[in-house]
Amino acid sequence: MHIVRIGDGATKPHPAEAIGAKAANLTRMAALGLPVPPAFVLPIELCAAIIDKDAQAERRLRDGLKEGMEFLERATGKLFGDRRNPLLVSVRSGAARSMPGMLDTVLDVGCTSDAVHGLIRTTGRPRLAWDCRRRFLESYTETVLNFDPAPFAACLAALTASENAAGLRDLDSEALERLAAGEQALIEDLDDGWLDDATAQLDGAARAVYRSWMSERAQTYRRLQKLDDLRGTAVTVQAMVFGNGGLTSGAGVAFSRDPSTGQARPMIDVVLDAQGEDVVSGRRTPDTEDTIARSLPAIAAELGDVLKRLEREFGDVQDIEFTIEDAKLWILQTRSAKRTPRAALRIALDFVHENLITPDEALQRIDGIDLDALTETRLAATEDPLMSGIGASGGIAVGRAAFDSESAQRLAASGEPVILMRPDTSTADVAGFAVAAGIVTAVGARTAHAALVARQLGKPCIVGCNGMTIDIAADRAQFSGTTISGGDWISMDGDSGHIYQGQREILVTRPDAELAEIGRWRTQTAESLA
Repeated sequence: MHIVRIGDGATKPHPAEAIGAKAANLTRMAALGLPVPPAFVLPIELCAAIIDKDAQAERRLRDGLKEGMEFLERATGKLFGDRRNPLLVSVRSGAARSMPGMLDTVLDVGCTSDAVHGLIRTTGRPRLAWDCRRRFLESYTETVLNFDPAPFAACLAALTASENAAGLRDLDSEALERLAAGEQALIEDLDDGWLDDATAQLDGAARAVYRSWMSERAQTYRRLQKLDDLRGTAVTVQAMVFGNGGLTSGAGVAFSRDPSTGQARPMIDVVLDAQGEDVVSGRRTPDTEDTIARSLPAIAAELGDVLKRLEREFGDVQDIEFTIEDAKLWILQTRSAKRTPRAALRIALDFVHENLITPDEALQRIDGIDLDALTETRLAATEDPLMSGIGASGGIAVGRAAFDSESAQRLAASGEPVILMRPDTSTADVAGFAVAAGIVTAVGARTAHAALVARQLGKPCIVGCNGMTIDIAADRAQFSGTTISGGDWISMDGDSGHIYQGQREILVTRPDAELAEIGRWRTQTAESLA
């Protein structure tokens, strides 16, 4: 079985068509000497055969996992599932083209009961260890076993109520140990040996990642993005680094430039004492670059340097996921950032001005954008906003409120513009995103997977609307005392983050100076070819 090792000191570039864009970019970052946790990759070519349960592919999968884990144990000096010095891993997807949030990931694999004791021994942090255990139970059972997460949510709600805690983050290590025990009791009927068998966990997680290629949301996304020629996903197994170890640790996502406006400034979301899914899932509202600059200034400076270096290496705006473990920065992935059409125009111009790309390369990057239709919009009246959130994707939208994807599709089919309003940004709503004129959520981040998809689709998006509560069954939302029912008109400004009641007038202008420069480049290119 041929696997690709990352971080062994001799990492070589590999094509994205073989190991996926995520892993291909990891190999480039490792070769640059950036802080990348060691990893290995099972290739894309196995995906279809594993889904079809081909016997030869099954054997290659087992051999590849065995070979890869031996490499990771040597690279880290830890042992998988060990009671004294345990190695935990993440099992991640990766197609040849980025599909943010559409394929599955399983974190903290190998977190057996023995490994929990090993983590306590090596870190001195019982809370981190038990948090990893409950995260693993939740991630594995939902992703691999298709277990409904509702009983876990009920278990957490009962425990926080008994502890008089505001939420999960307020629970101490003893409470988290009881939470993990309660969750394990809920799923013991599903245990065929995997609960305390790290190897079985790894095998199940790898198969689930391959299977996620055929999930409904992944197929819908490929259809919308015209990616039906892709052949499958790779599986990347990477040593875990822990952002959930206290306030000098955390997880985040950073863009080297603003993907909504194209402004040449980093956009960073970070959650301290957290793991990566807390940020990209959209279920928590993170802090911004100001928090990391204030709390961990050395990390902020290092992160800024990494973003600039990656822009030069890849010649494009980068979107990275990172973890901070005990004030040490780790880069988990990088990819070209999804951006709005107007951001794409500004970025292309700026990259030429900064001598990072040529005018011909810039023209190729904006080739798919209808420049004649490219406009800048604003609302004519901006007084008395109903509520304010965080602008995650710029632009203006006016439409009728819908509170689930089915309602959004029904309203859109009748010819009405739609604003999809959701409790959080879930990639399961991708079909609703496709028909909506704009997207609003109660919680979430500018860098959550669904916000990325909104930008890629060119949809205005506002997240983190604290105070907005949605009752899907009653088909209504509450905004600080104001009720919005399904079908009511809403206006939104994805730049300012403001939401307005009613149907407000939209003013339209064109970025004439920028378009004129693009026109000059096209003329010069045509003359050089004549």
